[in-house]
Amino acid sequence: MNDRMLTKIVTPYIIFAAILFAPGLIFLFSRGNLLPPYYASTLHPADYILEACAAAFIILCVVTRIRQKRLLAGFIAGVESDVEDMVKYSVRNYPLPICVVNSEGRLVLTNDRFKEYFPSARILKTDIKDVIGLSRNEIEPAGVGSVNIRDGVGETVPGAGNVGISISAGGRSWLTLASYLNEDVSKSVMLHFIDVTDYEALKGKYADEKQCFCYVVIDNYDDILSKSKDEKRPAIAASIETAILEWGAGMGAIVLRHAKDRFHLIFDTTHFKEVEAGKFSILEEIRKTYTDAEFPVSLSIGVGAGGATLSQTEEYAAFAIDLALGRGGDQAVVKSGDDVRYYGGTVQVIENRNRGKSRVMAHALKQHMARSSNVMIMGHRNMDMDSLGSALGANRIAFANGKDVHIVRGEIDPSMRDVFAAASKSGYCHFVSCEDAVKSTGADTLLIVVDCHTPGMVECPNLIDLAGRVVIIDHHRKMENFIVDAALTFMDPGASSTSELVAEIMQYDDKVGKIEKIEANLMLAGIFVDTNNFSVKTGTRTFDAARWLRENGADSMTVREYLQSDMRDFRQRANIISNADFTMSGIAISRNEGVHANAQTIVAQAADELLDIKGIRASFVVGETKNEVVVSARSLGSINVHAIMERIGGGGHLTMAAAQIPGASQDEVVERIKELIEEFDNHDKN
Repeated sequence: MNDRMLTKIVTPYIIFAAILFAPGLIFLFSRGNLLPPYYASTLHPADYILEACAAAFIILCVVTRIRQKRLLAGFIAGVESDVEDMVKYSVRNYPLPICVVNSEGRLVLTNDRFKEYFPSARILKTDIKDVIGLSRNEIEPAGVGSVNIRDGVGETVPGAGNVGISISAGGRSWLTLASYLNEDVSKSVMLHFIDVTDYEALKGKYADEKQCFCYVVIDNYDDILSKSKDEKRPAIAASIETAILEWGAGMGAIVLRHAKDRFHLIFDTTHFKEVEAGKFSILEEIRKTYTDAEFPVSLSIGVGAGGATLSQTEEYAAFAIDLALGRGGDQAVVKSGDDVRYYGGTVQVIENRNRGKSRVMAHALKQHMARSSNVMIMGHRNMDMDSLGSALGANRIAFANGKDVHIVRGEIDPSMRDVFAAASKSGYCHFVSCEDAVKSTGADTLLIVVDCHTPGMVECPNLIDLAGRVVIIDHHRKMENFIVDAALTFMDPGASSTSELVAEIMQYDDKVGKIEKIEANLMLAGIFVDTNNFSVKTGTRTFDAARWLRENGADSMTVREYLQSDMRDFRQRANIISNADFTMSGIAISRNEGVHANAQTIVAQAADELLDIKGIRASFVVGETKNEVVVSARSLGSINVHAIMERIGGGGHLTMAAAQIPGASQDEVVERIKELIEEFDNHDKN
């Protein structure tokens, strides 16, 4: 027994006795009881009685202390024995499975309940990883109240050193709590297993029964019917509708048709998982519908799932269908929380021959300019020919409407320096740096973003927040991180280039009139570059735009001079092509070694030329500027290079895409592209 505890027990008795006998002791001292013996004759008999009592009390205290110590020691020993037996019994018969794992990850103690659920576990032989799938180090907490996640969603468990770990083991779902000796995670750990199988099943059932919203749009409904004979139109329309209704019926969905080419579906998450696992086979099935048109029927599908409320789920679906349509259709987009997934999009976007939207856009753009004090025009970083050409076209529109207008210019690719110099020298446009543009942009400024629609890729992102109104004109497929709250958006993935779209808008603005030759030449050059000399993504609207530009003074020979490269660039392209790796599936991958200021132009030209090699279906060329790694991807249509570039932060079209990746090395980007190519190849095979 602890002497300190015994002292606490005996001390009150001593204090009581001291208080009781203090007067007698004082009396003895006052009578000279402690004086030399020859004074003893003066003592009174009562003094002897007091001394005897004092001696007896001291002896009693000593004896009491010894007996009390023995009694308490025996009591403590009994209690400790009882507690030890109780702990052993409690651990062995604890209603939850528990085990102790040493610092090496071996089991050193288990209870009966643990053995019941994990009968193969053996003390000092079995590693904890063989039981729960987590090693000893993975059990250690990242901090107080932190959560480890495995095979499910972990739950926060309060208390220092306690961590909730969701695991699946022994055919059950468990929430495991970890307790450490003296909170030292380097020593043994006791694991407590809480069976949450029924809870997880209920949670899964709840999630499966949540409703999903889906919007379905027939991309080319009017074009399909207009190309069909009158007597066949009802049958074709009915066959398309039947295919959609049967698809919905297979999911147990409620199908509502709220326009001739639009449907709204509501179904459970369980059925949605099946549809997603099948990669939205309806996209392929609908193409088999017989029509008289030269192109197949295609659908745009937007699915919202996992919203906290039905209203939020519907908002997800609206966002998804808007994204699917903005990316050219023939695909399904799924939005679940912050996660966005894409399916389909393997068919080249069909050109929309109706230019009515351009007319509406021209009128709306004039109205926004009328309400603005000045106009800023901005393209993507390292403006290429299409970005510059469309910016000059937008500049002419603003100038014709009497607005103070400037074009934001950043770092220039060396191959574009002569073109920028010619544009500046003409006096018809004024370039400003990002810093100067910020100073001149305010709530009354109209910002026109051309050939781009994502904040991370524009020349000066700050202008988006500073400008009172933002207008987007772009021909790329819509990406999920697009500029939000734009006052006006004109995105047409079916167009060859942004210069084509701007040329159409200019024709519907009666104030524009005849444009300058330098503007016409650079806009035509933008179309030349993005169509690879009118060989890809070229439709009747493209030639209409080119015709109008020619009427305004554009000269193909001058354009060709703009696009000429010097001998050093030519040799770089030859190097890239000669060092390309060719895969068995017809894909060429190469790189422009070293850092080059004009890498973006070189890799784009090399990617185009690689497609001229027989047997090549797609090409990927990687280069590097002083600020970033650039990638150009080209395809003949059988490989969706846009989907691959999108995964590394880029975008574009099915047959032509690119990416700009800061903070990476060429080796890393090449390896990532190879991984994505393999992933997409496996996806197509499945």
